[in-house]
Amino acid sequence: MNKPAAAVILAGGSGRRMHSDVPKQYMEIGGHPLLYYSVKAFEESSVTDIILVVNEGDEEKVYENIVCRYGFKKVSRVATGGKERFDSSWNGIRSALDIFEQRNRSMDGYVLIHDAARAMISRDVIERTIADAVEYGACCTAVPSKDTVKIADENGFIKDTPVRDRVWIAQTPQAFDMRIITDAYEKMYRAIRNGQEIMVTDDASVAEMFSDVKVKLTMGDYENIKVTTPDDLITAEKILCKADRNK
Repeated sequence: MNKPAAAVILAGGSGRRMHSDVPKQYMEIGGHPLLYYSVKAFEESSVTDIILVVNEGDEEKVYENIVCRYGFKKVSRVATGGKERFDSSWNGIRSALDIFEQRNRSMDGYVLIHDAARAMISRDVIERTIADAVEYGACCTAVPSKDTVKIADENGFIKDTPVRDRVWIAQTPQAFDMRIITDAYEKMYRAIRNGQEIMVTDDASVAEMFSDVKVKLTMGDYENIKVTTPDDLITAEKILCKADRNK
C-alpha cells in the first residue's frame, strides 16, 4: 500500500456498566490499561498514524500514561471526543484529514475506526481490513452469527427470522477510503442540520446511508469481543494471556 492509513481509536466513555469510577479503557488487564492493547496492535500494523479520541480533559493524561509510557511512535494526535459516538468518529476523521493534508496527501488515503473496548484486536484482522478498504472502498469487520437471530416487533413478538447464514455480527475496525467516509459524514451532518433524525450505531451505517458504496464484510475474529461488563474483563484477560503465551 503506497497511501497513508490512519487508525482512529475511540477511547471515550465511562465505567457506568462496569460499576466503576474508572472508565473501562483505563482499567488494567494483565498489568496494562485496556487501551494499551488496541494501540499496540495498530502500532505493530501497517497503519501510518494513530489518532486517539478520548474524553474531554483526558488528553494530557492519555498522552503521558499511554503514548509516552509505552513509547508508541505512530500516535500522531490525541483528540477530544464528542457528545455522540459518531461525533467522536468525525473528530477523529478530521484529525486524520489534517495529518494527511500536512503531508500534502489531502484525502488520498484510508481511515480505520476502532473501539478501544475491543482490546483483543489482532494485526491479522487489521491487515485484512486495510486490504478490503483498498479494494472495495468501505468495509466492516464482522463474524457470521452462530445463533439464530429473531427480529422483534414493537410489542416484543417475533416479526421475522432472517436466514442465519446471511447474519453477521459487526465488529471494529471499520475502514474506508477517506473521500468516501468524509463525504458521507458531511452529508449526514447536513441532514441533521436540516432537522432529519439520524439513527446510526457505527461508521458503516453512515456509509450505508449517505454513500452509494457497498460496504464489504471483512472476516473478523470471534475473540475480538467488546469489553462492556465486569464478566467481559475476565474473558478478555484469558484471551490476552493466551495470546501472550502463543507468541
